[in-house]
Amino acid sequence: MESLRGNLLIASPAVQDPRFRKTVVLVAEHTDDGAMGVVLNRPAESTVGSAVPELEPVAGADEHVHIGGPVSETAVTVLAEFDDPSAAALLIEGDLGFVGTQAGDPQEMAEAVRRTRVFAGHAGWSAGQLEEEMEEESWIVEPASLEDVFTEEPGALWERILRRKGGNYAVIATLPDDPSLN
Repeated sequence: MESLRGNLLIASPAVQDPRFRKTVVLVAEHTDDGAMGVVLNRPAESTVGSAVPELEPVAGADEHVHIGGPVSETAVTVLAEFDDPSAAALLIEGDLGFVGTQAGDPQEMAEAVRRTRVFAGHAGWSAGQLEEEMEEESWIVEPASLEDVFTEEPGALWERILRRKGGNYAVIATLPDDPSLN
């Protein structure tokens, strides 16, 4: 399978796992060894100021931390749109990447990026696992845009992307959580 790095994975209705139901995942890395990404549409109630105050200069005290996935839930990562992409610890595509753990002074880091999003945890797949899930039609693939990644309305992202894809995908976006109640 061709690498899905830089794409969005939109959970299909087949995904019943509550950790991934109706999620949109940005794939940050995808190789023969596995894949990793972050869930874009699960903001936590906690803010950067309350959960990781040292990142306030980078992300803003009132910005919500996002639940990036069930792997390493206490690990914090910062996804950013960089002024200089070579400053990224892991570049996903274009000027989008992750701030390194050794990034140094938060104020200097803030000056090196245009936008950020803070995540607790990430999504991960072992070798071949994502490919199996793709064969099961668990995920719908869509190219990522910066507006998707940094949306101000993460709760509406799943539905919005499916509607944008059109056709049968737009119909999926209208399905109730429990079709039997329809």
